[in-house]
Amino acid sequence: MIKTYLKTLGRMFKKHITRFLSLIFMVLIAVAFISGIGSSTDKIKKSLTEYYKSNNVGDFIIRSTSTGFSAEDIAAVEDLFPNASIEVCTALDIKLNDESSLRLYFVDFENLTVNKPDLIEGDYPTEISQAVCDRSDNVIKGYSVGEEVDLYKATGIPLKVTISGVIQSPLTFALDGEPSDYNDIDKVPDSTTGTKDMNCLENILYLPSALAQGLPVGNNYISVAVKDRGMFNALSDGYKNYTTVWSEKISQTLENVKVLTLFDNYSFKSLTSYADKVEGIGFVLMVAFLLVTILVVLSTMTRLIEEERPQVACLKTLGYSSAGIISKYILFALLATLIGGAGAYFGGLGLAELIYFVFNYSFAMPPVSPQIAIVFFVITQSVIIAATLLATALSGFKMTGERPANLLRPKPPRAGKKVFLEKIPFIWNKLSFKYKSTVRNVLRYLSRFIMTVVAVAFSTALVLTGLALLDLCLFGNFGSASIMGIAIVIVIFAGLLTAVVIYTLTNINISERNKEIATLMVLGYQDNEVTGYIYREVYINTVIGILFGYPLSTFLIYLVFSVMGFGTLGGISWFMWLIAPFIVLLFTCLVTLTLRRKIVKINMNESLKANE
Repeated sequence: MIKTYLKTLGRMFKKHITRFLSLIFMVLIAVAFISGIGSSTDKIKKSLTEYYKSNNVGDFIIRSTSTGFSAEDIAAVEDLFPNASIEVCTALDIKLNDESSLRLYFVDFENLTVNKPDLIEGDYPTEISQAVCDRSDNVIKGYSVGEEVDLYKATGIPLKVTISGVIQSPLTFALDGEPSDYNDIDKVPDSTTGTKDMNCLENILYLPSALAQGLPVGNNYISVAVKDRGMFNALSDGYKNYTTVWSEKISQTLENVKVLTLFDNYSFKSLTSYADKVEGIGFVLMVAFLLVTILVVLSTMTRLIEEERPQVACLKTLGYSSAGIISKYILFALLATLIGGAGAYFGGLGLAELIYFVFNYSFAMPPVSPQIAIVFFVITQSVIIAATLLATALSGFKMTGERPANLLRPKPPRAGKKVFLEKIPFIWNKLSFKYKSTVRNVLRYLSRFIMTVVAVAFSTALVLTGLALLDLCLFGNFGSASIMGIAIVIVIFAGLLTAVVIYTLTNINISERNKEIATLMVLGYQDNEVTGYIYREVYINTVIGILFGYPLSTFLIYLVFSVMGFGTLGGISWFMWLIAPFIVLLFTCLVTLTLRRKIVKINMNESLKANE
């Protein structure tokens, strides 16, 4: 009996290999997208947290709003934070012209412990006539290693410094500059010129601290890195409460100061905010991806078991138990979902890495964390497996509950019924016979029609959501390269899912109607007529699904825009509403062309003799 059982198992896999592969790709695409989007957020936050620790980023930047800090002020800060790392820094803002300025930081490079920068190129200064500069970005112009900078005109110091290296500050890694109070020079009085109307930092230089002795400036920055480096977790609520409490204590202890925390830092705050937006988008789209995947997978397994009626009857006649028979189909579904899930695991990791890379277009991203987050993967994969196995078991037990004699009899085809268009003679009478039969066939199996329409509607909604995000970045003045990258990823994965959905459902439709197609061939229908007979139904289902996809799209886009806190439905360009159905129809066209060979190569003799 075991040998017979294994033979039927092998034949089933061979017969339904296309469906097996479709299930694998369906699960792979959905789970890879969801886990990739979800884990990318954790990867960004963990990387940011590790960067905070490794570079000992200051939790508090205390800035003097007067002439600088006295020795008593510095001692008071040391008393407030007895175990913290404290760095005192002198800075000077110099007006270059009416709209730009140069900032000079005077730093003790040998004893630098807080806000440790990353050396990108060259070396740190070894002579008093050397300096390092911030890397260039969309705001900072930057200098080249070996370039000479004359400071006489700006500072009155008869000195030219040579750029020995280029660094990346751990406080200003957003490539669009640091518009927060960290670099808001309007609020820092310039002790040299007394002016405050400098709007843009054109460059930042870090010079040896010894040079500050000849300047009329005091210690105007104190950076404090608290002892417990483990408290910060991507700007968590607990960390925020801590910084709020101690910021008030600092303000009460010192006069004429402004206390800045990482919640005031544009780079830290915006990167965390963007990561949260990606996670929010992932949560919204997760439901849609899961629903489409589960719907099609369930349809595939239910209809596969229906096709296996004669085999189920034979196994029951040979004495196999219902559980034993059903286990064959459960194994089929389980293997497909597990293989798809295994591929999705690595696909999700790759997608998370890709998203992290895309963020480099907006930020000088910190070194990527080696930690792997699998929460989204486990949740998604578990839901798909549970739903698939449950539906397979229920369908199987329902069928094995019938008598073998009933199962061996061909299941009578569902009788054709009048459709609502027949009640509108003005339209119905003008349709040719082939279109009348197509309309009747579309609505003949209502449950399958609804399932196809729902799957295509959600696929359309996913594509349009990605296009709406892309439109927001390209034409909506939301200049985030990172979000644009996410939008492109959504469009690609939604398009792939659409292709697999349409291919799977169309392939099942063809497999179930082999006898019907063979009959048409025997009656003399040409290849184009036979394929058109099937394709018309596919395109009608797709078009109806697209139409239902529009209201679903508006709801999905509204949720995504709400999560982002930016964007409106009315702001979406009109042509985006036309591109989405074009993409869906394009994939449908490609799928139908791919399946043409299967239709025209149907074996008429075998199909007409088969009990279906």
